[in-house]
Amino acid sequence: MENKRLYSPSQVREVLDRHGFTFSKGLGQNFLIDGNIVRKIVKSADITKDDYVIEIGPGMGTLTEELALNAKKVIAIEIDERLRPVLAETLEPYDNVDVVYGDVLKLPLKEIIEDKCEGQSVKVVANLPYYVTTPIIGRLIEEDLPLQSISVMVQKEVADRMVAKPHTKDYGSLTLFVGFYTEPQIMMKVPKTVFMPQPKIDSSVIKLNVRKELPDTNRDSYFKLVRAAFSKRRKTLINALSTYGLLADKEAIREALKRAGIEESVRGEDLEMDDYVRLARELPNL
Repeated sequence: MENKRLYSPSQVREVLDRHGFTFSKGLGQNFLIDGNIVRKIVKSADITKDDYVIEIGPGMGTLTEELALNAKKVIAIEIDERLRPVLAETLEPYDNVDVVYGDVLKLPLKEIIEDKCEGQSVKVVANLPYYVTTPIIGRLIEEDLPLQSISVMVQKEVADRMVAKPHTKDYGSLTLFVGFYTEPQIMMKVPKTVFMPQPKIDSSVIKLNVRKELPDTNRDSYFKLVRAAFSKRRKTLINALSTYGLLADKEAIREALKRAGIEESVRGEDLEMDDYVRLARELPNL
């Protein structure tokens, strides 16, 4: 395996056919088949020989292999038990890879990290199935795990929403959710042609650098405000909040906006994250 990297379509097909593996649409399986992209992902994630890495969805091990060559240790989490014999073959040369089988949304991630990473913080690298992108990222950043960064391949449109700016159509609750916990940056765009089977849409690799300190505000109030603001994004913020049922008293909202230094005529899509942070401090009991 050392001389036959898992890049070419013929090599991928040869390995999968040998094990009788077929792709699952239900699991959103699209395996990378481009060595240049694989190397760029690992480089953009800034993986070094000192790093412990968690990979979600290793598939047949194409990205896992590159991570193993660059990291101290890789813990690969795979939900599809049918890939056991495939990964046993493709990752056999690498003694610094530990494959854990199970659903990343249900596994005890904190315990896994404590057990397998010697108490060190970790970097997450993943080619995420489109259908569970948001739940997986949500779990990773909300659970107070010892993470340095999360570098993930996601649907291009989702990546665009994570880094969107105010006053744009992509700007919304996902932007403000991800931005509360991390500092996101799109590292590269990835064409659909580098996957097997080929998806219908292009992807992007986005890197989320986990904030060492969260914004100083009431977290529950912040997220309630964000959800309410974008539930009726064409309404003014006052009307959106009152319609959503957070505060029926428009005058109380108006006074809170004034204290936070925010114009009362604004819409939710006009406000920066810092604006929501300040307003949540003025409305801590939502």
